[in-house]
Amino acid sequence: MSYAVKGCTNASFQTYKDDYRSQSGYVFILNGGAISWKNFKQNIVADSTTEAEYIAAAETAKDAVWIKNFISKLGVVPSVASPIKLYYDNNRAIAQAKEPTPNQKSKHVERKFHLIRDIVERKDIKVFKIITGDNVADPLIKPMSQKKHEQHLIEMGIKPIRE
Repeated sequence: MSYAVKGCTNASFQTYKDDYRSQSGYVFILNGGAISWKNFKQNIVADSTTEAEYIAAAETAKDAVWIKNFISKLGVVPSVASPIKLYYDNNRAIAQAKEPTPNQKSKHVERKFHLIRDIVERKDIKVFKIITGDNVADPLIKPMSQKKHEQHLIEMGIKPIRE
């Protein structure tokens, strides 16, 4: 039996007006339950929404590899389905992750974020497009309606608290 880990990531461009840094968030779900999630301020200033999303995806990809190795070494589950599916909602950032070599559009991005290309090439992760409104990582980076927030919580395997 193989267990499927799914990751969703997103970024909010230049959320912090004092230093123009972007906010990122991700969640990993194993068979219907959130096993890891994170919200963080990016440590560099992104020049565009695409770059902010690419940075978020690169950081998430590194953690995906760690999660995959951790679960495998626990010996509790027989295996983790490979590659881990990583979803985000920016077409250009997805294209950059799938591009094996730097190109004119990505030459200004810090080299360390291009690690995602190696991770994709090794088939540790596979990147996919998700419709913006369906991105389960959204509650980690932006406000939304209570209904949408609860829908995302349910998708994470978290039950909303009712009064």
